[in-house]
Amino acid sequence: MSERREPSQPASQQQTGRTAAYDSAFLRACRREPVPHTPVWFMRQAGRSLPEYRKLREGIPMLDSCMRPDLVTEITLQPVRRHNVDAAIFFSDIVVPLKAIGIDLDIKPGVGPVVAEPIRTRADLERLRPLDASDVPYVTEAIGMLTAELGATPLIGFAGAPFTLASYLVEGGPSRNHEHTKALMYGDPELWADLLDRLADITASFLKVQIAAGASAVQLFDSWVGALAPADYRRSVMPSSTKVFDAVAGLGVPRIHFGVGTGELLGLMGEVGADVVGVDWRIPMDEAARRVGPGKALQGNLDPAVLFAGREAVETKTREVLTAARDLEGHVFNLGHGVLPTTDPEALTRLVEFVHEQTAR
Repeated sequence: MSERREPSQPASQQQTGRTAAYDSAFLRACRREPVPHTPVWFMRQAGRSLPEYRKLREGIPMLDSCMRPDLVTEITLQPVRRHNVDAAIFFSDIVVPLKAIGIDLDIKPGVGPVVAEPIRTRADLERLRPLDASDVPYVTEAIGMLTAELGATPLIGFAGAPFTLASYLVEGGPSRNHEHTKALMYGDPELWADLLDRLADITASFLKVQIAAGASAVQLFDSWVGALAPADYRRSVMPSSTKVFDAVAGLGVPRIHFGVGTGELLGLMGEVGADVVGVDWRIPMDEAARRVGPGKALQGNLDPAVLFAGREAVETKTREVLTAARDLEGHVFNLGHGVLPTTDPEALTRLVEFVHEQTAR
């Protein structure tokens, strides 16, 4: 069990004072402080569910859009304007830092990230060079533009966790069973550890760039780690995830950790160093809090599919989430995974308003 640790401010903030977003409901909830209402944001809130996003992205490949500061800024701001969410999430993709260091990959529509030459041998590790801020100047520029526009609304930076990045690199793309990934993890644990250690350094550097540019919080996505048993997670994943969180521990921003299908891993995920642990829809928030233990805020966890069920059902299920979360040390309301592409944007707008109304202090 962890004791509460107050994030310290980065040097830039120590010199200039707290940012405009410091006392926002979102950051206060992350720090487990009293809030005027439960803050709300949605994973994948910037994206395919918004017609204005689809119009803006017409004819522009995904990775190209992640590297254009003007597009990144506009796409990130769209859900803030439309839904009145309590935080923005930086528009990017978890494979952007891999592309930036020269990995030959692309994001194929309807498929996801596809790696031209999978990484499966020790010689392949040499392709994973360190990431420097000069590799991603568009990230620094976009975050500067965003923080100027957002004012008191926090901006969440993010990155993919080492295990999930490794899974894409080893499999060559998305995988249902992760057979190549697990074969490497079980069959050559030394190579596996070295692979995840390199990815931890790349991920930490990517998060540091975002924090230095002005991100108010960061989230580490471990989208595929729910495929592992707890013992394998502890032995083969925890060291690299812990390294990432330790690398940004002193930079003054809350750190969030989220994975899908991780109900059996929540206790371990709470140990790697995050200030906030994300919970998918499979576990009630009060049970998640029991598994994670004290000293953490939690984030979640309405089933994204509920938004297709009509207003009354959405409000009923939302009340269930809020009731289960009422005794948490800190709660950030979110879906239990990303917004589904065919979600009605109006349903999201109404959901934000409903949570704010129901939890007004």
